[in-house]
Amino acid sequence: MKISTKGRYALRMLLDLAEHRADGYIALKDIAERQDISKKYLEQIVPVLNKSDILRTNRGKQGGYMLVKDPDKYTVGEILRLTEGDLAPVACVGKNPEECKRRADCPTLPVWQGFYKVINEYFDGITLQDILDQKNARDIDNYMI
Repeated sequence: MKISTKGRYALRMLLDLAEHRADGYIALKDIAERQDISKKYLEQIVPVLNKSDILRTNRGKQGGYMLVKDPDKYTVGEILRLTEGDLAPVACVGKNPEECKRRADCPTLPVWQGFYKVINEYFDGITLQDILDQKNARDIDNYMI
């Protein structure tokens, strides 16, 4: 299983918004610059996030984007499922598993079901706030006088 650039960049974009939420609406060009991501690529990700009510948008000179909720209300799993779709490692597990004639006798099905469960529990157990807290703790540990 591989998370695409779209999923990784969406996560970075939302982390940037979480980190700078006190600044109000954030312009996409500022996020792109801080995250070293093409603004054009972020423009492709925004509609996916807008449809799911994750972002609040403001147009005009003071326009930009901000999170609708606090960072502790967004999980990595939620974000990745929006951008990647189901996180199932194989077609025979997940939200809409493909029917397989071998399903009843498949000795590996429990392996894939277990892996799918672990992936979802892991990603759903991490919020944007958790990532920011971890980053801040690393920054404090690296502080030098």
